[in-house]
Amino acid sequence: MPIDCKHPRPLRAAIALAAAFAALALAGCDSSAGGGEGGALKRRYGAIAFEPCTLASPFATGTIAAQCARFQVPENHAQPDGRKIELNLAWLPSTDSAAAEDDPVFFLAGGPGQAATASWPLVDAAFRDVRKRRNIVLVDQRGTGKSTPLTCAEAVPQDDDGQNEAAQMAAATEAVRRCAQNLKVDARYFTTTDAIADLDAVRAAIGAAKIDLVGVSYGTRVAQQYAGRYPQHTRAVVLDGVAPNELVLGSEHARNLDAALAQQFKLCQQTPACRARFGAEPREQLRRLMARLQADPVEVDYRDPSTGEPRRERVSAGHVAMLTRMFSYQPEAASLLPLVLSEADQGRYAPLLALSKMIGGQLSEELNYGMQLSVTCAEDADLFVADPADQDTVLGNAMTDALIAQCKVWPTGTRPKNFHEPLRSDLPVLLLSGELDPVTPPRYGEQVLKHLPNGRHLVLRGQGHGALRVGCTPKLLGQFLESGDAKKLDARCLDTLGYVPPFVSFTGWEP
Repeated sequence: MPIDCKHPRPLRAAIALAAAFAALALAGCDSSAGGGEGGALKRRYGAIAFEPCTLASPFATGTIAAQCARFQVPENHAQPDGRKIELNLAWLPSTDSAAAEDDPVFFLAGGPGQAATASWPLVDAAFRDVRKRRNIVLVDQRGTGKSTPLTCAEAVPQDDDGQNEAAQMAAATEAVRRCAQNLKVDARYFTTTDAIADLDAVRAAIGAAKIDLVGVSYGTRVAQQYAGRYPQHTRAVVLDGVAPNELVLGSEHARNLDAALAQQFKLCQQTPACRARFGAEPREQLRRLMARLQADPVEVDYRDPSTGEPRRERVSAGHVAMLTRMFSYQPEAASLLPLVLSEADQGRYAPLLALSKMIGGQLSEELNYGMQLSVTCAEDADLFVADPADQDTVLGNAMTDALIAQCKVWPTGTRPKNFHEPLRSDLPVLLLSGELDPVTPPRYGEQVLKHLPNGRHLVLRGQGHGALRVGCTPKLLGQFLESGDAKKLDARCLDTLGYVPPFVSFTGWEP
C-alpha cells in the first residue's frame, strides 16, 4: 500500500521520526527583525557583532530565537594573510544572563557534512538545563550550512535504480570530478584539522578562556581533536555516539549495521506477535529480498512521499540497503523494518520504495557531500582495507569502494601524523552510546574511555544513534556541565529506558 497521510498515528509518528533522524534539515540561520532579544539591535559577544535571527526545522515545532553572525577565517590557517572564507555562527544566550558562566558550550554536528545550525532545532530541548547558566555557540563547520558550503548535491550517492554497480560508480565518480572542477575554494583545506582551528579562532574572538564541547557522531571526532590540540582551552567534553580517533570512518559501517540488525531483529523474535507474523528469521528474509532484487529489479507504482503524486520506478537492492541502514539508526524507525521488509518480500514494494525515496531525497538536499569528501579523503580513505567478510553484509563493500574511487578525483588535503592516535586526557568527559547503535556501537565508547581517567561511559538500553534527547539524559547533561564530574552523576534514571516494540501491521504497535 502507498505511504500517505492516511496512515494511523503510530505509523506516521515512526515515519516522521525516521525522516528526522535520517537527515537533520535546516531552515536557515537568517536575520529577521524581532526574531531575537532586543528587536533588530546588534549584540556583541566578545569581538563579534551578532544580529537577531531564528533557527527552525521542518522536523521540529516552532522556531528558536538566536543571534547570528558571519566570521572570517583564513582558508589556509598556515597562510593567515591569504584568502579568507566566512563561517556562519549562531549564539544562544544563557537564559539567566546574570548567572552565566564564562565557559560557553560549543555544539558540534555530525556527518561529516551536517551543519550545527541545521542540527540544533532537533536537540535544543536537550540543552534546556545547560542554557540556564551557559551560552551556546554554533559554528557551521567550514564546508557545511552557510560556511562556504561544498554542497556537490549531484554527487551524493543515490539508489541505483537498477543500474549495474560499475556504471553507478563511474557516474558518481564523474559527478565528483565535475564538482571539484567547479569549486571556487580549495577543498584541501576543509578537513577536521582546519575546522578545529576555526573553532579556536571563534573561541578567542568571543573572549572565552575555556569552552565546553558537545559532539554528536562525527562531531565526537571534532571534539576529541580539539581537546587533544587545545587542552588548555577545554573545560569539559560530551561525546554522543562516539567515533574513536583510531577509527577509519566508514570502514566498519557494514559490519556494525549487521550487528545492530541482529539485535533489533532479535526483539522481533522475542515478541510473540512479531514472531508469529514474520517468522523466526527476519535477517534471512532481508537477504533473500536483496538477492532477488539484485538479480531482477522490479517496476513499482507508488506515491511520491513529498508530493503525493503517483509515480512508477524500479525498486532495487540499493533501495532496500539504504532504507534498512537509515531506519536502523532509531528504534522508532527500526520497529517498522520487519513489517516493511515482509511486505516487500510478498511483492508489495510500494511502502519500501516510498520511504526509501523520502530519506534519499532528504540526504541529497541536506548533506554537504563535498565537505564529507574533503574530510574522508584526507583523513581515512588511504587506510581503507577491504574485508572479504563484508561482502555478505547488507551494505557490502560498495560504500568504501565508491569513496576510494571518488577520492582519486577530489582535491585531497593532509592530516597530522598523530591524527589517529587516541585522545589521552585528564579532562572530564561524559560518553553516551545507544545499545542498538548501528554506526557507533557501545564498544567504541569503551575504547575511548580507556584513555580518559576522568571519563564515564553511559550505555542507553534499547536506544540507537544519538542519546542527548532520550529519557533523563538532558538532566544528566546539565548536571555534568555544571559540575564537571561525570563519575558523580546519579544515572539510575536511565534504568527506566526500554525497547520499542516492533510493528506487526500498519495499524500500529501491539498493545
